[in-house]
Amino acid sequence: MVCGGFACSKNCLCALNLLYTLVSLLLIGIAAWGIGFGLISSLRVVGVVIAVGIFLFLIALVGLIGAVKHHQVLLFFYMIILLLVFIVQFSVSCACLALNQEQQSQLLEVGWNNTASARNDIQRNLNCCGFRSFNPNDTCLASCVQSGHQCSLCAPIIGEYAGEVLRFVGGIGLFFSFTEILGVWLTYRYRNQKDPRANPSAFL
Repeated sequence: MVCGGFACSKNCLCALNLLYTLVSLLLIGIAAWGIGFGLISSLRVVGVVIAVGIFLFLIALVGLIGAVKHHQVLLFFYMIILLLVFIVQFSVSCACLALNQEQQSQLLEVGWNNTASARNDIQRNLNCCGFRSFNPNDTCLASCVQSGHQCSLCAPIIGEYAGEVLRFVGGIGLFFSFTEILGVWLTYRYRNQKDPRANPSAFL
């Protein structure tokens, strides 16, 4: 069977959805690992990561069942959802790669002001206090406060990593967005192919 046939399309689609399943389980595992080792205490951050993992797992499951059974309805909904995810993810990835240093700083400050629990995690893990300034009356879990040493501000430390993290996230997002458009193309092609094991006069 040539690689443009029914079996090849089916196997490629199954392999792609198995990859999505592994990535979704990895996301859920990372969130659980972060909680277990005390690196993340923010339930909001953990909830978002787990929700993304579960959403990706469900999409992969729909695609896998649709590919194995050559189910037209499941494959149609899988194709539409994957196309919408591609549009959103491609846009976000491009935005991450296009942010300049000033925009990154503003975005980090907004995130800092709106996530108290994540702020505590950052101060504890990076050993810093405050974003651009620190009020001694505020609570800071950094070890420098407990030891009585002068604490660094968090903005410069976070800023050093922000560009690299955004480039990494943007690059990974772009990579997966192209796998998603590949999945849409494979699904469209697979839906319009006949199963050679079925009745030749029937279109499944």
